[in-house]
Amino acid sequence: MKNIWVTFRKEGIHKYPAALTDPDLKGVEFLGYPHRHIFHFKVMIEVFHDDRDIEFILFKRWLENLYEGTIELDYKSCEMIADDLAVAIQTRYPGRQITIDVSEDGENGCTCTYDKQTN
Repeated sequence: MKNIWVTFRKEGIHKYPAALTDPDLKGVEFLGYPHRHIFHFKVMIEVFHDDRDIEFILFKRWLENLYEGTIELDYKSCEMIADDLAVAIQTRYPGRQITIDVSEDGENGCTCTYDKQTN
């Protein structure tokens, strides 16, 4: 299997409401309020041949254009952000395996892999 990957960053605001009430989250109550991060994305997608099956720059531009300005994420975790992005990618590029990393400020995050979907 062959893959390409691109990276980009977007400013976003989110919160983790459970941090305000869950006793297991004592010490991170501040996460329950809206706070800012620079979300770092790394998107890997399967390609089927060696000659720009998906062109890097165009793919990256398309991904960046899915988000305008500061993204308002409400309660969404990195995993939820990745899930939403995967749906958009699978709609445009069906039948490909996708792996998405989303992190907060390049420090803490997730890696989610999505099997091939067909529309």
